[in-house]
Amino acid sequence: MCPAASLRGAFFILMDRYSKITEKRKREIVLLRGSGCIYKKCTFCDYHTDKCPDENKNYALNSSVLKNVTGEFGELEVINSGSVFELDPKTLNLIKKICREKEIRTVHFESHYLYREKIPALRKDFGDFNLKMKLGLETFDYDLRENVLKKGIIEKDAKIISSCFDEANFLFGIKGQSIASMKQDIELGLQNFERICINIMCSNSTGIPPDREVISAFMETIYPIYKDNNRTDILIHNTDFGVG
Repeated sequence: MCPAASLRGAFFILMDRYSKITEKRKREIVLLRGSGCIYKKCTFCDYHTDKCPDENKNYALNSSVLKNVTGEFGELEVINSGSVFELDPKTLNLIKKICREKEIRTVHFESHYLYREKIPALRKDFGDFNLKMKLGLETFDYDLRENVLKKGIIEKDAKIISSCFDEANFLFGIKGQSIASMKQDIELGLQNFERICINIMCSNSTGIPPDREVISAFMETIYPIYKDNNRTDILIHNTDFGVG
């Protein structure tokens, strides 16, 4: 049996794997299923449990989810438990087909940094669309990112990290973060990416708990500054995009 989904992201819940984001950059969003995250070492994440080794079962599920796409915003965000490169070929072809039929111009995918050398080929394959690649960066703080969160991004230079990506996810609300470090992450993120998405750490099955003091500091000091920034999505709860 293929396990059910677990996600850290949502605004309006319509169903578990399809939703519409109607604030800031309007778009449809789908949570698809692939073979699973190839990395699986991030200490804070149990999202990778949403996987299945059977490509036919994944395609059957994904096609049922993609049937909900209307194209009304001309923009589609596709997420899965890991990277776009872990989706089966039939699902990727179906995404292209539906986007052409629904006149969707912009497509968003996510990828781990380990796949960065494959991104140019994916951009070519989706050459008919404005492709936006999102990186799960979590923080520019190298010590926290690699020694605590275990992200597997050994590069330290922000410009090099962002060179293959258009957007980035950040994770706030963890012991060791401060108002100054979170502000620095946001500002560096906005300098080096077109858009950023801030996720507030939520309780899950991992050994990394949310730090309530850090979260309170974020909500009181930082959230008011960036909540209306059109290039910044802020997810207070792990279902604030309506999927998961």
